[in-house]
Amino acid sequence: MTFYDDIYPFYPLQRTPFIFSGSLLTVILVFLVLAFSLFVILPGIRGKSRLFWMFRIAISLFIGAVIVALNFTSSWAEGSVSTNATYKSFSNIVVNAEVGLHVGLYGINITLKGNPVVQYDEIINYNEMFSWDGSMQHEYEEALERGLPNPILYIAEKFTLSSPCGLIFQYRYSGRYASATLWTAFCCWALANILFSMPVILYAGYMALATAAFIFFSMASFSTIMNAPQCVLSVGADALVTTYSHSFWLALATGVLCTVIGGLVVMFEFLIPEKMKAAFSVGVDGCEEEDGPSEKGYLNTVFLEGVTVSPLASKRLSVDI
Repeated sequence: MTFYDDIYPFYPLQRTPFIFSGSLLTVILVFLVLAFSLFVILPGIRGKSRLFWMFRIAISLFIGAVIVALNFTSSWAEGSVSTNATYKSFSNIVVNAEVGLHVGLYGINITLKGNPVVQYDEIINYNEMFSWDGSMQHEYEEALERGLPNPILYIAEKFTLSSPCGLIFQYRYSGRYASATLWTAFCCWALANILFSMPVILYAGYMALATAAFIFFSMASFSTIMNAPQCVLSVGADALVTTYSHSFWLALATGVLCTVIGGLVVMFEFLIPEKMKAAFSVGVDGCEEEDGPSEKGYLNTVFLEGVTVSPLASKRLSVDI
């Protein structure tokens, strides 16, 4: 042990690792409150339509929450490797740890977890967030000042502007376009919900299909990073390779779900339009009557006192009234 307990004096003693995205937590709480508010009104719905409304609310909120949450997750692509690597700069200590890279649309998460977690009287369990939205270089310099472990600094350096790999340009632009198309899909989802409450069910189905299309566009945008030449991330004696992860497959499942819903709505609207209007409670009101002349009419004798009307004219006048 050194005089500073193996921590060099120009490194701060305290570190604040990234734990959970505050934006993602906000999205989850907002949709949970919205779901609770909508489910509270379900007892006021009578008959079998209550089950349909409950299913409709649950599916709609699930799709909306997923579309928004996918913008803030860091698991579109992931990779990990267990290796022996140098722990920190200016030190010969080698630790056995699992190094992970988690890619999102706005940044990356780099994890380092020791095997075991406690080695050399220190807890090796890091989860650091780096965003490339104009501040990647600054965050990397802060990581150098904080004295983060070498594997984290090595991977983070590959995403800086000065790196010859140019990974930041591939990931930043693909993530930017993927996020833009996801927000467009969210607008289509909101518009579809509005149209489902109006007597235009067919157009609501079209907007559900548009929602699916923009989700697929976002996946296609993010997939471009896999087609670009990849820079080899060598950690210790092993290479770290990323593959599609949970958020990517969740986006695919949500897009397929929107496609199925939109396709069924459009098909049923052409086959059984009246039943579709009844199911979504957007049928014609019962108080509305068909247009056309009334079969019977009545004369007000108060205004006709002293007026002589022929039987034929009286019959025509009664029909007109």
